[in-house]
Amino acid sequence: MNRPAVHVMIVDDEVLIREGLRRIVDGFDGTRVVAVCTGAEAVDGAREHRPDVVLLDVRMPDRDGLAVLADLRALPDPPVVAMLTMFDADEHLSAALRGGAAGFLLKDTAPEQLRYLIGELAAGGRVIAPKVARTVVDGYLRAGGGEPERRPAASGDRPGFGDRPGSGGLTPREREVLVLLAEGLSNSEIARRLRIGTTTVKDHVSTVLGKLGVANRVQAAVRAHQLRLV
Repeated sequence: MNRPAVHVMIVDDEVLIREGLRRIVDGFDGTRVVAVCTGAEAVDGAREHRPDVVLLDVRMPDRDGLAVLADLRALPDPPVVAMLTMFDADEHLSAALRGGAAGFLLKDTAPEQLRYLIGELAAGGRVIAPKVARTVVDGYLRAGGGEPERRPAASGDRPGFGDRPGSGGLTPREREVLVLLAEGLSNSEIARRLRIGTTTVKDHVSTVLGKLGVANRVQAAVRAHQLRLV
């Protein structure tokens, strides 16, 4: 049984960027671009086309990307929003994280990686391109977001900070996974780096989130920096 296509909307003020991304994303199996528009048109476009994932430029002259993000997140059934940037040191990225962005991608992301990241976003994950991971985490910490909200530990979870200082109660393998996660690597990239299966990586990531008491990969990356593992 075929899964329904992931509907994507691309929001950028530059026609060449919009159309280039449309061609790339429409070429992926399992994704379909339902709209391309400027920042001023984004909210109406989301209401009309109901995309699953929005790729949103951070810097636009007609409408600030952070303002568009806030409006999209306020919709009754908001799409997942990933911010697009040309710069790996964009000071707006940490503000976008606090505003509810689920991903941070560079516009020069390789097509195959972009395909994977869109799939992760559509499945409810959070993604950070490796080149912007440190910028996002550093900005989040500087802005006073240094203590990610901790989720209650599930039955059987070990405490978020274990008996070895700085370890977070993690095994050596789990610490390796956390370090690579904090660098912005995807599950498949972590699997290749550690020479283990992708399913095993997913299990490790789930365990790491539980032990650290955080809700997602971005918060885990922040915690890795707090623990000085990165």
